[in-house]
Amino acid sequence: MADDGLASHRRDPIKSSVGNVAAHRRRQHAVTVGKERRESLVRAKRLCRVGTSSDTEAEVESEMIIEEEQSILEAQTSSAVEELKSAVAYQGKGALQKRVNALRELRRLLSKSEFPPVETAIAAGAIPLLVQCLSFGSPDEQLLEGAWCLTNIAAGKPEETKALLPALPWLIAHLGEKSSLPVAEQCAWALGNVAGEGEELRIVLLSQGALQPLARMMLPNKGSTVRTAAWALSNLIKGPDPRAATELIKVDGVLDAITRHLKKADDELATEVAWVVVYLSALSNVATSMLIKSDVLQLLVERLATSSSLQLLIPILRSLGNLVAGDSQTSYAVLIPGQEITDKVIEVLVKCLKSEHRVLKKEAAWVLSNIAAGSVEHKQLIYSSEAVVLLLRLLSTAPFDIRKEVAYVLGNLCVSPINGNGKPNLIVDHLVSLVHKGCLSGFVDLVRSADTEAARLGLQFMELVLRGMPNGEGPKLVEREDGIDAMERFQFHENEDLRNMANGLVDKYFGEEYGLEE
Repeated sequence: MADDGLASHRRDPIKSSVGNVAAHRRRQHAVTVGKERRESLVRAKRLCRVGTSSDTEAEVESEMIIEEEQSILEAQTSSAVEELKSAVAYQGKGALQKRVNALRELRRLLSKSEFPPVETAIAAGAIPLLVQCLSFGSPDEQLLEGAWCLTNIAAGKPEETKALLPALPWLIAHLGEKSSLPVAEQCAWALGNVAGEGEELRIVLLSQGALQPLARMMLPNKGSTVRTAAWALSNLIKGPDPRAATELIKVDGVLDAITRHLKKADDELATEVAWVVVYLSALSNVATSMLIKSDVLQLLVERLATSSSLQLLIPILRSLGNLVAGDSQTSYAVLIPGQEITDKVIEVLVKCLKSEHRVLKKEAAWVLSNIAAGSVEHKQLIYSSEAVVLLLRLLSTAPFDIRKEVAYVLGNLCVSPINGNGKPNLIVDHLVSLVHKGCLSGFVDLVRSADTEAARLGLQFMELVLRGMPNGEGPKLVEREDGIDAMERFQFHENEDLRNMANGLVDKYFGEEYGLEE
């Protein structure tokens, strides 16, 4: 499907004079989010400590001994696999209970430590035994314990996760409507861990038909099963191939379910659904178009305005940014200046800029930079809001990654949409006001940075100042902020674009005749 993927994301005007560096930003966002989730509380792979069923035995197991000697734990695991091997082979009286007991003991050992003895279990031959325990017609208790063991094995190292390949068809099969909810949920959890490992295993899961049954599990109104399915789907569609995201949004009922969950669900479920929206909107034009035409944008804004949960606010804000950064004509049709939804978007973004959490500030600035890359009316909307004061402060005080995002907003506020490949036209009153409020030093600092994208952005803004400030004031302002020195570091720089741009500005505005009239 040539149309599936997003060819680019917006935020071009300030950048177009030296090329569209941001062309693949949204897809990079999708990959970056996957990495961030692995390092955060909302991890790409999750160890199952407490069961999906509500039995009291599972709750007791959550109070585990986590400091037991690893060597003892590994020896116990090897013994447990041998016991399972014996139980699977046994066909006499009480065979079922013998298998369940053996599975439960292995599961207990794989759930006790933050670093469970997965390698030991695999080496002892656990995988083929667990696959046997997933055979059709097996009682739920056996299926649940077997899937639970596989879930925690899948939460291990990459090579350990790949060891689950023989089990994948069985795990997918037990997602079906004939399975009990606890069994289906536990299988979804295992598959979510497998999908979280990487693209290679996601391709295998998709080829074996995992997406459709997981999508159907997300349709009910509530429950941990819905939440687990949404989490597994967010791992399954995270790309970089956009086809899975497109396939998911086309499943009957999925868009309605997303809308319903964002509107009514508790924070935990809404968080997992919001991550699904992140990847749908990051990877698929088809999905982005369908989401924008629904009530999703309004619901994202409402959640952003009312929630205080950081884990929910991050994917909500990222989803909002992806949708705003989508096809410009579609976005403009939604974010119409003067309408309540548009004013509300700016309001919630200002709220995020004020947040103590750096990730919210960074994401809010990214969303604003895309709105600022739009029409003159959109630029005026931001320029006349409380956001500008906050952005100017962040440009001088925030960590580098936030300052770079903020610089895109301020830069885009100073240029109007361009036609063709020429230089952007200036919005002089915005430029003059922002420069007089002290933003130039922040852009000069970016020119001095080792980050080539930031340096290019700083040079572009300096070009606007040199070209656009009234009464030839630009060169003096740049010199006052040591901008000449900042540009001269590119005299022999390895990056040809930056070298040519910096040298061109120095030659044009600070040549031999500069200052002679004084």
